Amino acid sequence: MVSKNQIKLITSLQQKKYRKQEQLFFVEGVKGVQELLDSNFELHELFTTKADFQSIDKNKVYSISDAELKKISALTTPNTCLAIFKIPAAIKFEEKGLLVALDDVRDPGNLGTIIRLCDWFGIKTLYCTEATVDIYNPKVVQATMGSIGRVNVFYGDLEKLLTATKLPIFGTFMDGKNIYQESLPSEGIIVMGNEANGISKTIEKLVSERIAIPRFGDLQATESLNVATATAIILSEFKRGN
Repeated sequence: MVSKNQIKLITSLQQKKYRKQEQLFFVEGVKGVQELLDSNFELHELFTTKADFQSIDKNKVYSISDAELKKISALTTPNTCLAIFKIPAAIKFEEKGLLVALDDVRDPGNLGTIIRLCDWFGIKTLYCTEATVDIYNPKVVQATMGSIGRVNVFYGDLEKLLTATKLPIFGTFMDGKNIYQESLPSEGIIVMGNEANGISKTIEKLVSERIAIPRFGDLQATESLNVATATAIILSEFKRGN
């Protein structure tokens, strides 16, 4: 059974200020929950309509009905479980290898997909501006499909980071060099811009290598690619060349 206080807590965690205040976030669905149970994230409480999970502290597991799950779920069609995890303590930022940086990406689905892509392509570090959507937003967590536990995500002053770095800085622009014709390094920072405005003028000035994904359509009418789709193509090319 889920109590009124638990319902109130879970509902509040849909807002960033309460996630920060409580240092908690939640994930829904067997796959996402199991992925985080197998990671370094610490379980706070687990609510489930089925006995899907073994080898965890039974004092943290609550058997609930479908109706109760619907009350606490953020999904239109609730899954069979919801788990609350503790937000881990911050770790030290390491500037090495290939990094991805996001300049004010606002869509939760895009951020979640980019985290999955970083996981897929072996990118350990993702750096975000403070205006980028919160990693612990429920929609972001769902979209990562568990990859949130394998990619280190940092928030901070991107301008300051790029000003101080010794790594080459790559930015995607319509007038950039054809990425399929470039020799791409194994180290660097790849900057991806906002869905509507692209890379900001402030950050653009710090980019040392302007690259582009060429259009092959006959009409050349498509204005731009979705930021997550573009990230997939760019990371694939960087990894293919190395």
